[in-house]
Parts: sequence; structure tokens; C-alpha cells
Amino acid sequence: MKKIKNIFISAIHQNAGKTTIALGLFKNFQERKIRTAFMKPVGQETVKFGEKPIDKDSYLIGEVYHCRKRINDMSPVTVGRGYTERYILDPQKEFLQQQILNSFKNLIKGKDAIIVEGTGHAGVGSVIDCSNADVASLLHSKVIIVSQGGIGRSIDEIMLNKALFDLCSVEVLGVIVNKIIPDKIEKIKNIVGKGLEKKGIRLLGAIPEVEFLSAPTVEQIRERLDLKVFSGGENLQRRVHYAIVAAMEPYNMIGHLRDGAMVITSGDRVDNILVAVSSYLLQQGRSVKVSALILTGGLLPDPKIAGLLKDSHIPVLYSEADTYTIAAAIENLTCKIQKTDKDKIREAHRLVKDYVNVDTILENL
Repeated sequence: MKKIKNIFISAIHQNAGKTTIALGLFKNFQERKIRTAFMKPVGQETVKFGEKPIDKDSYLIGEVYHCRKRINDMSPVTVGRGYTERYILDPQKEFLQQQILNSFKNLIKGKDAIIVEGTGHAGVGSVIDCSNADVASLLHSKVIIVSQGGIGRSIDEIMLNKALFDLCSVEVLGVIVNKIIPDKIEKIKNIVGKGLEKKGIRLLGAIPEVEFLSAPTVEQIRERLDLKVFSGGENLQRRVHYAIVAAMEPYNMIGHLRDGAMVITSGDRVDNILVAVSSYLLQQGRSVKVSALILTGGLLPDPKIAGLLKDSHIPVLYSEADTYTIAAAIENLTCKIQKTDKDKIREAHRLVKDYVNVDTILENL
């Protein structure tokens, strides 16, 4: 097998930021004239590409970095509904591993490096004999573990994950600590760095949390919650930074409004609707911009109020569901980076460039 720079990105748990790191590393490698491939051997969240389900992260990288002509190899195995049950009843370990290995060999032709993204922590995929540790071993990859801000718990979880990689004879290249509260980054970098050093592990980077990376657009919320557009459809790309349940009196609601708010209220609460859609609300001498409004309970306002909503150009969505059902769904919503999120993609590149020791990664591959 051709000797190339071969990185496997794992994490201590889901949503730690593997895809953000992969996006940033890929771009940084490109800037160094390193011909780079990407694959996610086992995918769980998929999109339809032709007749085949393709892992979302593979699709994203393929679209952003124009390498989708090998998209099938970038996503060799996808685990859809009922897959694990069928696998337990009819295991196909050798077939899956050969499928992953064949795709890997196809992708590295003519390349200098490959970034392999895992799924969740080291043990995810064990049920189909393709855990992150199993696959990293199969591909002879070196692993970067992505952790999140914190000290004791982070190191504990890193060591737990490393133990499984050690069991599979996989080298852990180092750790990137992600989503650190900005004013604690120097402390985390220093203390966690020393703690990991005592365990024989490199700290490869410490990345501050950037709020808008976890902020979905109005359109992403609309799509995920299957909401209907009442007005303001031209502004669905606005970002939503937090949600407000407007079940209070208007004078109390005003005090809770901040930039980027999505206001959720019953469609018959005209008072709160009028407050929410005011183009600019003055609070302590500054204007506040509302991102969107969701009307619940299947209730729509009087035509005169509807006219004001349309004139405001604020995206207004509506649903048959009640206010608290919608609020709970938004609270639990995780929106991965999409190809249209050009601002997030640029930020992923910047964060890796500024806060990850890419030179150390390349020197140790």
C-alpha cells in the first residue's frame, strides 16, 4: 500500500466537532499543496446521491472541495434503519472491511494524504464489527481524538477512548480540544496540555467555541421541523442564535429579545407578534434584530396583522403543533454544516489554521 499521510479523526462523543476539524484540515493541506482525499468509512446520517445513500459529511466535503467524482468511495458503508439488526442476524465482517479497504485504495491513488472521519467515539460501529478503532487499524491510520472544553472529564474520556485504540494497536497522534469558552482557552491549553503530556499524549490544538458555528439558518429549522412559510421567504438564510418562547406579557418579552432571536408564539398572540416583528426594537440605546418568528397551534393572525408581517420581511413560519412542542424540538436540534454554509466553512478553515498545530501533525505522519 502506498505510504501517504493518513489521519483518522475520532472524538470522545458525538457532535464534538470532527467535521469542522476535517473541513479545516483539508483546506490547510490544500494550501500546502498536499493532494488530499477524504472518506467517512461508516456513515449514519445520509443524503440521496443518485440511487445510493451517501454519508452527509462525505457529500459536504465532496461538494465544498470539488472531489465528488469519487463520492461512492468516500462513503463505502452507510448504516440505515434496521441495518444493525440485519447485520447481527447475518454478519458480513469480511465483506464490509474489504469494501472499506477497496475504497481507501481507490481514493489514495495519486494523493499525498487522506483524512478519514470516524463516527462518534472509538467504540461506535462495534455492533457491525467496524468500530472507529477497528477501521483505523484496518487502514493503518494514526488517530487524532477531538475532545471538548474541560479538564478532568475530558482527560478521563480521552484515556478511555485511547484504551480501545491501544487494544487495536492504533497510534494516537494527539488530541484537539474543541469548543473551549474563549476566556478559558489559555488555562485549558496549559492544564490539559500538561495533563496529557503526563499520559504521553500530544496536545495538537485548543480551539475556542464560536457561537455561530452551532447556529442554524431559519431554512434549516424549517426543513428539519417541517414548518410552513407564511411570509419573509426571501430571508430564510438568516441565522438563529437562540429561541424565545413568548408566553409572557409583551413588556416582559422585550427584555428577553437579543440579536438573532427566533420568537415562538401562538398564532393568536397579536401583542407578542407585533413586538417580535417590529423592524427595530430599541433597548438601552441600541437596535435588536429578530431572526424569525414561528406561529404555533395552527393559528394565523388577522389579515391586517398578516400585512404587517409581510411588510416586515422577517421570516414567519407556522405549524399545527403547540408552542412547547416546537420549542423542545428546536432545543434538541443539531444542524451539521451544509455546503451552503460558506461562512461556517471559512471559519472552520480559520480555526484550524490559527489554533491547530498543523505542522506537528504533518511531521508525525
